[in-house]
Amino acid sequence: MFERSSGVVLHISSLPSPYGIGTMGKDAYDFVDFLRDGGQTYWQVLPLGQTGFGDSPYQCFSAAAGNPYFIDLDTLADMGLLTGEDLKDADVGENPDRVDYNKVAETRFTVLRRAFDRADMKLLGKMAAFRWDNRDWVEDYAMFMSLKNYFDHKALWDWDDEAIKQRDPEAMRKYAFELKQEIDFYVFMQYLFFEQWEKLRAYANRQGIQIIGDIPIYVSPDSCDVWAHPEMFQVDRELKPHGVAGVPPDYYSATGQLWGNPTYNWKVIEADGYKWWIWRVRRNLALFDVTRIDHFRGFQAYWEIPEGEETAINGKWKKGPRMKLFKAIKAALGDVPIIAEDLGDIDDDVRKFLKKTGYPGMRVMIFGMRADENNDHIPFNWPKNCVGYTSTHDSETVVEQFNDKCSDADRDVMKEYLRVSDNEPLGWSAIRTAFAAPCTIAMTTMQDLLSLGADARMNIPSTLGGNWSWRVRREAINKDVSGFLRKATYGGKRLNPRTR
Repeated sequence: MFERSSGVVLHISSLPSPYGIGTMGKDAYDFVDFLRDGGQTYWQVLPLGQTGFGDSPYQCFSAAAGNPYFIDLDTLADMGLLTGEDLKDADVGENPDRVDYNKVAETRFTVLRRAFDRADMKLLGKMAAFRWDNRDWVEDYAMFMSLKNYFDHKALWDWDDEAIKQRDPEAMRKYAFELKQEIDFYVFMQYLFFEQWEKLRAYANRQGIQIIGDIPIYVSPDSCDVWAHPEMFQVDRELKPHGVAGVPPDYYSATGQLWGNPTYNWKVIEADGYKWWIWRVRRNLALFDVTRIDHFRGFQAYWEIPEGEETAINGKWKKGPRMKLFKAIKAALGDVPIIAEDLGDIDDDVRKFLKKTGYPGMRVMIFGMRADENNDHIPFNWPKNCVGYTSTHDSETVVEQFNDKCSDADRDVMKEYLRVSDNEPLGWSAIRTAFAAPCTIAMTTMQDLLSLGADARMNIPSTLGGNWSWRVRREAINKDVSGFLRKATYGGKRLNPRTR
């Protein structure tokens, strides 16, 4: 299914833009051109959903909705929906290095409401068609978000009206009438998001660039998914999780990771023929060319932690759906291009399970930066059927790992292995090594491509505040960098034939 190729990881939020956060505007198209000029095949993004708690793209209000922050405002101005004054009001004092989510939240929805107020009948007709085509999720999402606003942004389980929390039919009709304008506004934003996304993806595909998307294995506890389908999750009558997800202590954290997402009620999901998961994968097939599924090992066995624990230490392993789920997906959708994120606490049972699926797993160079030739993450040990990364959005960058985390002995070994030279940045040496590895797909992050250190880290697992905010400067996306990328890709025999 996959051929020898390569790509770059950069989330939409990390793109340059005049409005404080990356969007699907000109800079996104320029980045596609940068990848094309660099001979790449893939652009990998993080989940595109509307972020909630901690601004994490892995904690979204909906498994299907897009993030309104990514709607490009200049495009709306070209459509006559925004004025120059509106764009000034959306200016949050651009910081080229970081997203200030508080400032973006204060301004973005106000400006998008003005665009909604100016929508003409033709545009509203297109919105109505979108609404009908996406009725399997957009109505629940729009009402959920409207209700969250109505209840002062409280979490789902703290809503003041028990009837609407439980989706009582009379209460649903009542709020649908009372909140109609707000509900329509949220549908409008989703129409704009997917209209812009589909155009961006189509442009990327025309340039020979495929987009790798990301499915978080779990949904946020405070989400329309839990509200609409509580029977599928380990939640109580109040819709509050009583079994939460995470991972035991590993190389990311000595106390494990306590994510707080509700775990699944797999018996109910299996009895329903895995329809919700099939729907979720189908949704991603419509958005992306390839889908990475986060925390893939959770389908073999997952770590469930009792609600109220302060760390993930006191969890237990529980059996996941295993091949039953993926046989159901294949029966419904055929062979789906999936990358399995198999990092973390991996045992032989997980390895056997992944082999049965046939999906490529992941290897990460920085986890192999140690004097141990048997380490699975050293690039010369990467199997052909895997996706090899220099680093990930959850890890240190190559520069941070090499300079700050490696022991002196490990660093000496890696200097020889990476052929570190004063003639080029450290990240470039790492990329050359990764791109020469046996893996079918080799990926680097934009941070490693620019040889950036700890200040450019995207996320530190098990921490709150300051994560998910890194941005690349516009001047860094240049011909010198794409020129190196093309040479490294050619040298690794990964050059995209459509860019030759």
